[in-house]
Amino acid sequence: MVMSMTGFGRAELSVGSRDIIVEMKSVNHRYFEFSCRTSRGYSFLEDRLKKYVGERISRGKVDMYVSITENNDDSVEVEVNKPLASGYIKAMRGLVDDYQIHDDISVSTLSRFNDIFQITRPPADEEAVFADVKVAVDAALERFLSMRQAEGEKLKSDILSRAETIIRIVGEIEERSPITVQEYRERLYQKLSEVLQSANIDDQRILTEAAIFADKVAVDEETVRLRSHFDQMKRFLASGEPVGRKLDFIVQEMNREANTIGSKVNDSALAHKVVDIKGEIEKIREQVQNIE
Repeated sequence: MVMSMTGFGRAELSVGSRDIIVEMKSVNHRYFEFSCRTSRGYSFLEDRLKKYVGERISRGKVDMYVSITENNDDSVEVEVNKPLASGYIKAMRGLVDDYQIHDDISVSTLSRFNDIFQITRPPADEEAVFADVKVAVDAALERFLSMRQAEGEKLKSDILSRAETIIRIVGEIEERSPITVQEYRERLYQKLSEVLQSANIDDQRILTEAAIFADKVAVDEETVRLRSHFDQMKRFLASGEPVGRKLDFIVQEMNREANTIGSKVNDSALAHKVVDIKGEIEKIREQVQNIE
């Protein structure tokens, strides 16, 4: 299946004694790049999650956020930083004396200063935490990859449609190209007739000139290679593997062949068709940039 590099997934689960929220999103990137933000105290998860997610995703810039709330508060200890609390009280009483205002210092007043309280927890069991987080990550990943796959199928359909248009135009070029040689031969015969004012035209010379012209404007090799690139593109899109880089190379080669055809054709109708091909190739290139 073809996977887009753009995706989003979210999961909110209660696992064991923990409420876990996982959000992940990705955008295009040449390689796999991963960044993760976790709740305070759980930074040890970041490297492990990078490795875990990297086994499922080959390209794209992935951002993940993991929120963990512990529901088991039996082991949590809250201590008061008494020197700091005394400092706050002293400062507030100074305000009362200096400005003759009402003294309403209370516990609720002091509780607004978070740095007075120190919360301590026993060291986390990293393996247990990772096992719980992985459950939520798997759920988010499933939605994330499902979105990537849906977007990838749309990209695949659009690319194949445009490639079919290119091949149709290539067929028109192949059909028109020999006719331009015949038209050149007729124009050359007419021009020589006007110059020489005689019906006695050297047919061999006409044939030679036409042969030289035909060789210059021949695009058979380029159109054959374009068809070959198209077949290869279809195989890549059907392979089920990450093919973004391979497709990018194929598009470059298709564009090279189109440029060569454009430099050879000596006919306005063919020139317009080459422009149409290059336009479709450019649109394919833009879509390929989104494929993993």
